[in-house]
Amino acid sequence: MTDKQVAKALAGLDAAIADSKTAAPIWSALEVLAKAAVGAKLFTVMQVDFERDVAARVHTSDPVSYAVSGTKPINRTHWFDIVHGERRPFVANTIEEIAAVFPDHQTIRSLGCGSVINLPVVIADQLAGTVNLLHEEHFYTAQRVAAAQALSLPAKAAFLAALRLP
Repeated sequence: MTDKQVAKALAGLDAAIADSKTAAPIWSALEVLAKAAVGAKLFTVMQVDFERDVAARVHTSDPVSYAVSGTKPINRTHWFDIVHGERRPFVANTIEEIAAVFPDHQTIRSLGCGSVINLPVVIADQLAGTVNLLHEEHFYTAQRVAAAQALSLPAKAAFLAALRLP
Protein backbone atom coordinates (compact mmCIF):
# COMPACT_ATOMS: atom_id res chain seq x y z
CA MET A 1 0.00 0.00 0.00
CA THR A 2 1.94 2.94 -1.29
CA ASP A 3 0.76 6.52 -1.55
CA LYS A 4 0.96 6.14 -5.33
CA GLN A 5 -1.33 3.07 -5.28
CA VAL A 6 -3.82 4.83 -3.03
CA ALA A 7 -3.80 7.95 -5.22
CA LYS A 8 -4.37 5.83 -8.33
CA ALA A 9 -7.23 3.96 -6.62
CA LEU A 10 -8.79 7.24 -5.47
CA ALA A 11 -8.61 8.57 -9.04
CA GLY A 12 -10.27 5.34 -10.18
CA LEU A 13 -13.13 5.87 -7.73
CA ASP A 14 -13.51 9.46 -8.90
CA ALA A 15 -13.72 8.29 -12.51
CA ALA A 16 -16.20 5.53 -11.65
CA ILE A 17 -18.47 8.00 -9.86
CA ALA A 18 -18.24 10.43 -12.77
CA ASP A 19 -18.74 7.95 -15.60
CA SER A 20 -20.69 4.91 -14.38
CA LYS A 21 -24.25 4.18 -15.48
CA THR A 22 -24.68 1.43 -12.87
CA ALA A 23 -23.58 1.08 -9.26
CA ALA A 24 -21.31 -1.96 -9.77
CA PRO A 25 -18.24 -0.07 -11.10
CA ILE A 26 -18.47 2.39 -8.21
CA TRP A 27 -18.47 -0.37 -5.60
CA SER A 28 -15.61 -2.12 -7.41
CA ALA A 29 -13.58 1.09 -7.41
CA LEU A 30 -14.25 1.57 -3.68
CA GLU A 31 -13.05 -2.00 -3.15
CA VAL A 32 -9.80 -1.28 -5.01
CA LEU A 33 -9.29 1.85 -2.88
CA ALA A 34 -9.97 0.00 0.39
CA LYS A 35 -7.59 -2.81 -0.52
CA ALA A 36 -4.87 -0.31 -1.50
CA ALA A 37 -5.32 1.93 1.56
CA VAL A 38 -6.01 -0.66 4.25
CA GLY A 39 -5.94 -4.22 2.93
CA ALA A 40 -8.68 -6.85 2.77
CA LYS A 41 -9.04 -10.48 1.76
CA LEU A 42 -12.83 -10.03 1.69
CA PHE A 43 -14.59 -6.75 0.97
CA THR A 44 -18.33 -6.17 1.13
CA VAL A 45 -20.73 -3.25 1.23
CA MET A 46 -24.03 -3.42 3.12
CA GLN A 47 -26.91 -0.98 2.73
CA VAL A 48 -29.41 -0.63 5.58
CA ASP A 49 -33.14 -0.06 5.41
CA PHE A 50 -34.41 0.97 8.83
CA GLU A 51 -38.03 1.11 7.69
CA ARG A 52 -37.89 -2.64 7.01
CA ASP A 53 -35.20 -3.29 9.69
CA VAL A 54 -32.99 -5.14 7.20
CA ALA A 55 -29.58 -4.89 5.60
CA ALA A 56 -28.69 -5.93 2.06
CA ARG A 57 -25.29 -6.76 0.61
CA VAL A 58 -24.87 -4.53 -2.45
CA HIS A 59 -21.27 -5.48 -3.28
CA THR A 60 -18.89 -8.34 -2.56
CA SER A 61 -15.41 -9.35 -3.57
CA ASP A 62 -16.42 -13.01 -3.20
CA PRO A 63 -19.78 -13.62 -4.91
CA VAL A 64 -19.53 -17.38 -4.33
CA SER A 65 -19.23 -17.21 -0.52
CA TYR A 66 -21.04 -13.88 -0.02
CA ALA A 67 -23.52 -13.34 -2.81
CA VAL A 68 -25.28 -10.06 -3.48
CA SER A 69 -28.86 -11.11 -2.89
CA GLY A 70 -31.64 -10.91 -0.37
CA THR A 71 -31.69 -9.17 2.97
CA LYS A 72 -31.00 -10.06 6.58
CA PRO A 73 -32.22 -8.54 9.84
CA ILE A 74 -30.15 -5.66 11.15
CA ASN A 75 -27.64 -6.98 13.71
CA ARG A 76 -28.81 -5.30 16.96
CA THR A 77 -25.99 -6.36 19.27
CA HIS A 78 -23.13 -4.35 20.75
CA TRP A 79 -22.00 -4.17 17.12
CA PHE A 80 -25.09 -2.03 16.37
CA ASP A 81 -24.40 0.21 19.37
CA ILE A 82 -20.87 0.89 18.09
CA VAL A 83 -21.63 1.28 14.38
CA HIS A 84 -25.02 2.98 14.57
CA GLY A 85 -25.15 4.56 18.01
CA GLU A 86 -21.54 5.69 18.37
CA ARG A 87 -20.89 5.96 14.62
CA ARG A 88 -17.46 4.47 14.86
CA PRO A 89 -15.91 1.43 13.21
CA PHE A 90 -16.49 -1.96 14.73
CA VAL A 91 -13.16 -3.79 14.91
CA ALA A 92 -12.63 -7.43 15.84
CA ASN A 93 -9.22 -9.04 15.48
CA THR A 94 -9.95 -12.66 16.36
CA ILE A 95 -12.43 -15.20 15.08
CA GLU A 96 -13.80 -15.47 18.64
CA GLU A 97 -14.64 -11.75 18.64
CA ILE A 98 -16.26 -12.14 15.23
CA ALA A 99 -18.25 -15.20 16.38
CA ALA A 100 -19.71 -13.16 19.25
CA VAL A 101 -21.40 -10.88 16.70
CA PHE A 102 -21.73 -12.65 13.34
CA PRO A 103 -23.49 -16.00 12.94
CA ASP A 104 -21.58 -16.64 9.68
CA HIS A 105 -18.23 -16.77 11.50
CA GLN A 106 -17.52 -20.29 10.20
CA THR A 107 -17.73 -19.04 6.61
CA ILE A 108 -15.49 -16.12 7.54
CA ARG A 109 -12.96 -18.51 9.07
CA SER A 110 -13.10 -20.81 6.03
CA LEU A 111 -12.02 -17.87 3.86
CA GLY A 112 -8.90 -17.37 5.96
CA CYS A 113 -10.30 -14.34 7.71
CA GLY A 114 -10.21 -13.68 11.43
CA SER A 115 -10.40 -9.91 11.72
CA VAL A 116 -12.90 -7.33 10.53
CA ILE A 117 -13.51 -3.61 10.27
CA ASN A 118 -17.10 -2.48 9.70
CA LEU A 119 -16.92 1.18 8.73
CA PRO A 120 -20.23 3.02 9.20
CA VAL A 121 -21.34 5.26 6.35
CA VAL A 122 -23.50 8.05 7.79
CA ILE A 123 -25.24 10.48 5.45
CA ALA A 124 -27.66 13.24 6.51
CA ASP A 125 -27.69 11.93 10.09
CA GLN A 126 -28.66 8.40 8.99
CA LEU A 127 -26.64 5.21 8.80
CA ALA A 128 -26.73 4.40 5.08
CA GLY A 129 -24.70 1.23 5.43
CA THR A 130 -21.30 -0.21 6.17
CA VAL A 131 -18.10 -0.86 4.29
CA ASN A 132 -16.67 -4.16 5.53
CA LEU A 133 -13.07 -5.28 5.34
CA LEU A 134 -11.96 -8.72 6.50
CA HIS A 135 -8.47 -10.20 6.73
CA GLU A 136 -6.40 -12.68 8.74
CA GLU A 137 -6.44 -12.52 12.54
CA HIS A 138 -4.80 -9.48 14.14
CA PHE A 139 -4.44 -7.73 10.78
CA TYR A 140 -6.33 -4.56 11.69
CA THR A 141 -3.81 -2.65 13.76
CA ALA A 142 -4.48 0.86 15.04
CA GLN A 143 -2.70 2.21 11.95
CA ARG A 144 -4.90 0.20 9.59
CA VAL A 145 -8.06 1.21 11.49
CA ALA A 146 -7.03 4.87 11.07
CA ALA A 147 -6.50 4.23 7.36
CA ALA A 148 -9.97 2.69 7.16
CA GLN A 149 -11.49 5.72 8.86
CA ALA A 150 -9.91 7.87 6.14
CA LEU A 151 -12.18 6.00 3.69
CA SER A 152 -15.23 7.69 5.22
CA LEU A 153 -15.54 10.47 2.65
CA PRO A 154 -14.86 8.25 -0.40
CA ALA A 155 -17.39 5.74 0.98
CA LYS A 156 -20.02 8.47 1.37
CA ALA A 157 -19.38 9.66 -2.18
CA ALA A 158 -19.71 6.07 -3.42
CA PHE A 159 -22.99 5.56 -1.54
CA LEU A 160 -24.46 8.82 -2.76
CA ALA A 161 -23.53 8.07 -6.37
CA ALA A 162 -24.47 4.38 -6.32
CA LEU A 163 -27.85 4.99 -4.71
CA ARG A 164 -28.81 7.12 -7.72
CA LEU A 165 -28.08 4.33 -10.19
CA PRO A 166 -29.59 0.97 -11.10
